[in-house]
Amino acid sequence: MESGMEEKSKTVAVLFAMKDSIYKTFGECDVYDIDRNALTFKGGLPVIAHPPCRLWGRLAHLSSAPKGEKELAIWAVDQVRKNGGILEHPSSTRLWKAANLPEVGKIDSFGGWTLVVLQYWFGHRAEKKTRLYIVGVVPKDVPQIPLRLGRPEFVISSSKKKDKSPEVSSKERSATPKEFAIWLIEVAKKCKA
Repeated sequence: MESGMEEKSKTVAVLFAMKDSIYKTFGECDVYDIDRNALTFKGGLPVIAHPPCRLWGRLAHLSSAPKGEKELAIWAVDQVRKNGGILEHPSSTRLWKAANLPEVGKIDSFGGWTLVVLQYWFGHRAEKKTRLYIVGVVPKDVPQIPLRLGRPEFVISSSKKKDKSPEVSSKERSATPKEFAIWLIEVAKKCKA
């Protein structure tokens, strides 16, 4: 590079990122968004996978997503198992049962385990309870998880009539908070296939 500074080498692949993903601001991330099809990922780096979740949730029957989209999550599980890394999905996902992913406190034959976090701890304005499937690093070796006390001012959706809290925007509902992205990158960099 002309400036004399070396470009940071890619250490983590991010699969199924949003077009305007926070991961694109980190030079060490090899980011696959809708334009750079994640299915072209050839392996060789630990992954952070954010596969589409709308066909895995409680309201899947209302989704207009193409049927083939559901298989992307299964493919992402396979990539995490082959390359090491993390798969992120909403806490209420049906993917865990379908892909035979371990429940909290269990370890599968790939050395994978599940961690449930609140993205609120990492700066999200809503609680956003999230399941992580992690392969390639043991629980004691993941970076410290921040603790943020209090109750979020916002919710992802207010399906409960008694909850009058304001909802976050659809963009914020899907976005990864910067501090969470940093933590996921640090975890993925520790993962070995």
